[in-house]
Amino acid sequence: MYKLARSVLFCVDAERAHDLSLRAIETAYRTGFNPLLATRPAPLPTAAFGIEFPNPVGLAAGLDKNAAHIDALASLGFGFIEVGTTTPRAQPGNPKPRMFRLPEHEAVINRLGFNNEGVDALVTNAERARFNGVLGINIGKNKDTPNERAIADYLFCLERVYARASYVTVNISSPNTQGLRDLQEEETLRRFIGGICEAGERHAARHGARKPILLKIAPDLGEIELDSIADVLLASAIDGLICTNTTIERAAVAGHRHADEAGGLSGKPLFERSTAVLRGMAERLDGKLPLIGVGGIFSGADAVAKIEAGANLVQFYTGMVYRGPALIGEAVAAIRALPGRAGT
Repeated sequence: MYKLARSVLFCVDAERAHDLSLRAIETAYRTGFNPLLATRPAPLPTAAFGIEFPNPVGLAAGLDKNAAHIDALASLGFGFIEVGTTTPRAQPGNPKPRMFRLPEHEAVINRLGFNNEGVDALVTNAERARFNGVLGINIGKNKDTPNERAIADYLFCLERVYARASYVTVNISSPNTQGLRDLQEEETLRRFIGGICEAGERHAARHGARKPILLKIAPDLGEIELDSIADVLLASAIDGLICTNTTIERAAVAGHRHADEAGGLSGKPLFERSTAVLRGMAERLDGKLPLIGVGGIFSGADAVAKIEAGANLVQFYTGMVYRGPALIGEAVAAIRALPGRAGT
């Protein structure tokens, strides 16, 4: 069924297809036809960050930027949903067209630029949702906020989302907001993470509940940069790490008519690099921080490869574009088959 729907969606602009897909999932949920889209996997409880996840397969941020479709997406069988990226103020993002499919490579390039309705709209939507499972909220900064004041944007969003979020992801790795990745530089990151974690502890005291704070990093980092990030994280109170965001590398899609489009590349070409970064960070962190592996998951075997590289949990988004909701159950089943996982 999804193959048929995909053939129709791929006939229209990628961003338009994104919106149509969300509407279709929402309609199927509201009319009771969502079982036709995906069979919910049997539970595979997995603990990480002090949270019990129904299964270790989640939706990556970016699909539901404004938390407008939480219930519908959760009904597909994800073990957790991550919404956003959200920013303090609404912003339109970059000029269109800004999303491009590369079907020959099973990839997408996007330069959306944190287009969203603002954090207050996201929180309102999230509070309306019936979903009581694990909800991650991904936060960022507005495009016109200079890096020297970026932390103010993140602190603003953290305060707003804290009560509704199960965990909060700090996104400093999107390639589509100019200068954002500069926040990954060692000393800048040390101050930044310190400020975020201090605020998190204050919110925990005020709300009577501690919400894990995760950092999401880029795949385009060298070994020395990864060493520095690991040192900063181990010396901080951060709760976990997401490896990785999209890549600016184009070698794997060289020659494609969209290869030179600015933005982040996701999908199959990202898998090897994102998994290498995941494995490298798992070795550096030596089990001291839980990890989420994301980037290029298109099969159950891909999900298993992330787990074997050191991930506690996995996420995907572009895989949904090409494979559809059936990928959720396939990934859960493959992880369940790992030694020691069946029946947990």
